Amino acid sequence: MTLRVRPVMHLIDGQLEGDESSFNVVNPSTGHACATCPEASRDQLNRAVVAARRAQPQWAATTPTERRELLCRLAGVLRENQAELAALITLEQGKPLARALDEVQRAAAQIERLTSIVLEKELLRNDSTGRVELHFRPLGVVGAITPWNMPIVLAVPKITHALYTGNTIVLKPSPYTPLATLRLGELARYVFPRGVLNVLAGGNEFGQWMSEHTGLDKISFTGSVATGKRVMASAAVNLKRLTLELGGNDAAIVLDDADLKTAIPKIFAAAFANSGQVCMAIKRLYVQDKVYEQVCHALAELAGSARVGDGFEPDVQFGPVQNRPQYEIVKGILEDVARDRARILAGGHALDRAGYFIAPTVVADITEGTRLVDEEPFGPVLPILRFKEVEDAVRRANDTCFGLGGSVWSRDIDRAASIAARLEAGVSWVNHHTGADALVPFGGAKESGIGREYGKEGLRQYMETVSVFIPPDR
Repeated sequence: MTLRVRPVMHLIDGQLEGDESSFNVVNPSTGHACATCPEASRDQLNRAVVAARRAQPQWAATTPTERRELLCRLAGVLRENQAELAALITLEQGKPLARALDEVQRAAAQIERLTSIVLEKELLRNDSTGRVELHFRPLGVVGAITPWNMPIVLAVPKITHALYTGNTIVLKPSPYTPLATLRLGELARYVFPRGVLNVLAGGNEFGQWMSEHTGLDKISFTGSVATGKRVMASAAVNLKRLTLELGGNDAAIVLDDADLKTAIPKIFAAAFANSGQVCMAIKRLYVQDKVYEQVCHALAELAGSARVGDGFEPDVQFGPVQNRPQYEIVKGILEDVARDRARILAGGHALDRAGYFIAPTVVADITEGTRLVDEEPFGPVLPILRFKEVEDAVRRANDTCFGLGGSVWSRDIDRAASIAARLEAGVSWVNHHTGADALVPFGGAKESGIGREYGKEGLRQYMETVSVFIPPDR
């Protein structure tokens, strides 16, 4: 499919701006440039921050109800323009068009769910000594940096967290996938007052400028652990508040009493969704000895029959790896798997076609100490590891610097829940894996992140907590 891309522009202080500099956006299904994107300058960032800071007091003076109404109007804009936005996502990110449509729809629903949470002060104590209340005020101006795997569904919640809590925002999408996000900014131009929402595209240097900018009070970043550490270091210049949702190497533990007929399709979907490019995807699968071979071969059969291709092609299940650097990383891991003499049950190779396509790959008889198991591949490759005793599986699942998510699969729900609670992760599931609920806090343990998004806890991390001591009435 040939998609004509209209020029996109930055949104700064309610106005659309281009730039003298630009960069190419590559379609990962072809490996060729499909559009150009304006590259924001340092001056444009400074002006966006000034505009956001100027707009913030008046925005904060509005009520949560008023802010909710405008954000829900943004949800309506997303739905009204979902076809255009989804096509841009498929073009620049590569995922199947149906999945791109789902991404836009989920983003709209997240706005409505998040803004259903009531923002109010809390009473801590009320006795003869007086009353103590917790008040929550906006931090000021939030800088948001979003990744390339899910450009809209990861940008919209950051917008919602920031704006609903009374902050203003400067948002930067990944330079690999800027088109849909810039277009969202253009569409939102008339939803919010000037300066409340600013959207600018740029490269890694632009992200560095944001992290160290003293006019930003918080950075909300989603991306790799390595980049998250650099953001944290740069943000120290003015002790910015941070929310870092970083990489994961999620373990799933399948017990020998699991309902495999139900579990295996769910496990496959949770491992290979978005071609494995999901922070909370299953990336290590521990299977108890008794059902190990059965699980291996069932997953290999699903991988071998999966339809991979350009996201605009009909009936495609999985698209390409999004960019060449990540594609080369995944290919390097597959080369290491071959040298490790692990058993490749499906895939194990790049597809012989244009673009960055990797065949869905299932690897058995592999152990810790290999790149595929110890690192986050962020591609369509699943290692399956054997265990006999549950204690051994839990120990091995926790023996990592990552701690985003984990799951346990069993017919015995209570037993599975007790095991899941022992996983050193920010979120654990039973007989399920992946998916964020806007009403439930989400984030990582260990090097998988700092802070939480979603739920009341996530919203409050965009606000300063103020303890107010009030003497008793006399």
